[in-house]
Amino acid sequence: MKRRLLTQATALVLALGASSATLAQEVTLRLISGFAENGIYVQRLQPWINKVNAEGKGVLQINFIGGPRAIPSFELGNAVKTGVVDMALNTGAFYTNVMPEADFLKLTQIPVAEQRKNGAFDAINKVWNEKGNMQYLARMVENQPFHIYTNKKVDKPDLAGQKIRITPVYRDFFQALNASVITTPPGEVYTALERGVVDGYGWPIGGIFDFNWHEKTKFRIDPGFYDAEVSLIMNLPAYKKLTDTQRNYLQKHLLALEAENTFWARYGAEETARQTKAGIQTISFDAATSKAFRDKAYDIGWASATKQSPEVAARFKALFSK
Repeated sequence: MKRRLLTQATALVLALGASSATLAQEVTLRLISGFAENGIYVQRLQPWINKVNAEGKGVLQINFIGGPRAIPSFELGNAVKTGVVDMALNTGAFYTNVMPEADFLKLTQIPVAEQRKNGAFDAINKVWNEKGNMQYLARMVENQPFHIYTNKKVDKPDLAGQKIRITPVYRDFFQALNASVITTPPGEVYTALERGVVDGYGWPIGGIFDFNWHEKTKFRIDPGFYDAEVSLIMNLPAYKKLTDTQRNYLQKHLLALEAENTFWARYGAEETARQTKAGIQTISFDAATSKAFRDKAYDIGWASATKQSPEVAARFKALFSK
């Protein structure tokens, strides 16, 4: 009897030990978004988080804490760098205070799948590791060109006399178009338009309905330029602490997330039609003017990048361009 009880007790201890070991292998990563929870970017990410958590029990979990109310958009990059938060859904334009190179991602002209093959993705991570203490995990938004939205009609690519809300993404370009520029977080744009603090703003083709900006917007200038970049980034020490199993599991789901990026081209077409239905008029130029307008955007973008970080800009331009 004593021997049987001893055997049962030993088995129980071993089972508890195995259970503890299993639990010890699970890691929970804290994720914050630089965009509002009700916006399209977070809405697209939530099912992915749910799937990661459902399939990753005992391995890896993601705790979505919230959006800018948790950490303001322009402070989130530094929070990732310092490890205050493990992961972020963010755009490089929001953390140029950490490193100016973050803004260079808008200049990519090839899909992220190709960036992973031609060395661009590795080149990005070399810079993000060294300068941002971050791991660049995945790009979840593509095929979302930026546009100028304005309440003042123009007949040429000139914003003289207009106050335009910006982020670093298009500061130099809009200034070259003679605009007076004002930097504000997305959450303040509606009020700025309503009060006439700004006449317009820069934003991708999609997403203005998330903030009800369509109510205060009269015109969209075509063509679009650059490509909106929204990505998942991670604190580098936290990334390095992951076991091989955890890292491989996360990578599998990151690649699955990027594989869904075909959504954005369809979404852009739908949003264009929706804007027209909402009464936003399109301002278009002739073919030659449109090409010059778009070329000017990239020329200014790369010139600015070269001024800020010559070696990185040269390396990225060779890998990002068509």
